[in-house]
Amino acid sequence: MRLALTALVALTAASAAAQDGVPQDGVSVTEGDAPEEAESSTFAPIGPALLYTRELTKHDLAQKLRDDPASLGSISIGFADRGRIINALQMPQDPAWIIERPDFSYAVRETVDALAQAFHSVRRQFPDSAPARLNHISAKDGGYLRPHRSHQSGRDADIGLFYKGDRFPPPGVPREKLIDPARNWALLRALITETDVQLILVDRAIQSVLHRFALSIGEDATWLAQVFGGMVKHARSHRDHFHVRFYAPRSQELGRRLQPMLALLPGQNLTTYVVGAGNTLGQIAARYKTTVAAIRKANQMKTESLLALGQHLIIPLRGACTICPLPPPLAIPPRLLPPEPPASVAQSWVGGINPELSTAE
Repeated sequence: MRLALTALVALTAASAAAQDGVPQDGVSVTEGDAPEEAESSTFAPIGPALLYTRELTKHDLAQKLRDDPASLGSISIGFADRGRIINALQMPQDPAWIIERPDFSYAVRETVDALAQAFHSVRRQFPDSAPARLNHISAKDGGYLRPHRSHQSGRDADIGLFYKGDRFPPPGVPREKLIDPARNWALLRALITETDVQLILVDRAIQSVLHRFALSIGEDATWLAQVFGGMVKHARSHRDHFHVRFYAPRSQELGRRLQPMLALLPGQNLTTYVVGAGNTLGQIAARYKTTVAAIRKANQMKTESLLALGQHLIIPLRGACTICPLPPPLAIPPRLLPPEPPASVAQSWVGGINPELSTAE
């Protein structure tokens, strides 16, 4: 009884701290969050099912999952803010980018390919540039990555901004005054036009600088309104980096189809749970038809450990989970491409007789 009361008091105190914005364990409870990070509460179906794994029947998937899960490639389970990864890939090293945190540089295949595509695009335009700086993507198996709400399913990446002269601004100096507009716009443009981006989060002060620069070099104003009014969204704590979320069509569809089959692979039959006010381990275990001991073991919790509001728990499951949220079917929308600029006669000439040099007979 005393332990239960102590747990309730601790949970209540944590709740009050969260409401007041008080840092817990040195991390602000509001750090790095924007409404769009909560994908599990905002995601909506945008297309039919089975566009990207149609060659695999349900029987094929079950057999591969049981006998050779590595043959399926990377798998994105769940949502960006409530998910994990199976068969994650680690972002490789390359002269075009620097990996700031190798231990948090795991992703699904599509994310790795998209990041490499965008970084190489910038390097081609600015061959003498310092490398792009890649920070957090996901942990090796995905799941909660402090202090982020998202970054759980191998589809989110934090990319540092380019600065003039490649000199980092001193503390207290507004970042928007020192960023290199040309390289940051080149990166943003490559992400939007050359990869399958779902959203990009960055502070509106940075957006304003890049919008003005894009207009100054002749980018289409209507297209820019779609970019900065839709795909690129404001996040107040994102003044020094782009937070990019990619679509990962095959990895996501594999995750959606395989999630109900994970009981075939006991070591991967897991879900996550975010502790709410008044929760106890007993309640959570009963909800997911598992045991308190199993939850403690999966989360390396000591017997006297108390729950904290907002704590992310790994929940080992004994069978198919009937209450775990399942992402809807996905179809990747067309990329947001700018209108083609009007081609000059010289630009449109691809061979044969140059119209500018021809003469009437």
